[in-house]
Amino acid sequence: MHKIAGLLFIAVSCTVVLHAQDTLPRFSAAARGPGKILISWHNNYPVVTQISIQRSTDSLKNFSTLLTVPDPKLPANGAVDKAPHPNFYYRLFVVLDNGKYLFTPSRRPHSVTAETTTTAAVTGTIDETLAGTARNRVLVVSPPGNRTRTSINLPSTIHGLPEIPISNTVSIRKGDSILGQLSGAAVQSFRDSILRRTKDTLVFIDGDTMLIKPFVPKEVYKTSVYVFTGKLGNIHIALPEAAKKHYTVKFFDENSKLLFELAEIKDPSLILDKTNFHHSGWFRFELYDGDQLKEKNKLFIPKEF
Repeated sequence: MHKIAGLLFIAVSCTVVLHAQDTLPRFSAAARGPGKILISWHNNYPVVTQISIQRSTDSLKNFSTLLTVPDPKLPANGAVDKAPHPNFYYRLFVVLDNGKYLFTPSRRPHSVTAETTTTAAVTGTIDETLAGTARNRVLVVSPPGNRTRTSINLPSTIHGLPEIPISNTVSIRKGDSILGQLSGAAVQSFRDSILRRTKDTLVFIDGDTMLIKPFVPKEVYKTSVYVFTGKLGNIHIALPEAAKKHYTVKFFDENSKLLFELAEIKDPSLILDKTNFHHSGWFRFELYDGDQLKEKNKLFIPKEF
């Protein structure tokens, strides 16, 4: 993900069904909400060395380059322009083999809310286990207003909760990356697959965006037998057969910034004064035997100094 001049660069994943992307020299420009203009395209040129997105308030002149994509050879590509208003014209500057180049015709973004409505509501049955999972892992942010939507029944509707109305085309995001787009009818099966196969959470935003929030396992702390805090708050280092080994211990702060290290330790038992750490709190460490990482853990120094 690259952020340049208000643009978010995206490399579109082929694991999601893509819609409404034109093939170069044509491209798509769609208003995805306030301040969000999605510029996207398919590339079938055998050789392309540069693709730049340009913007202007005039359809024929005064274009300025917003972004040159890092990898122009991707078959599906695009970017989201954080534009102050939707009344800009966009075009692409494409460099081909042997220095040949072209400018695409300029175009203004169209509104995705003007798309044809899908007539059938998305429904389906889900087992109770998945329904219970969805109660905590399918969230809704900023429900849409009276715009035309397709209705999708979430698993939680089994328990009497309301439906979520969605757009006919839903963007799939993960962090700042846009993975692609799904038709409204495909959202339910995609949602069920995420819930069954992963521990990720899905967040529906404004009815036209599905955000995937990856599951982050809770860190389980277990006191090290090699590097640990003693009763007086000092750090004890116990290394069996240290004389025959090549032990090194590196200490880091909570943000993983290296503080200091002890190299080639030959004493099997050491006590490191807590004042070397300057303050109390959590610290991380890495224990190596030569180049091999033996343990990666953390320790806590109590607030006593």
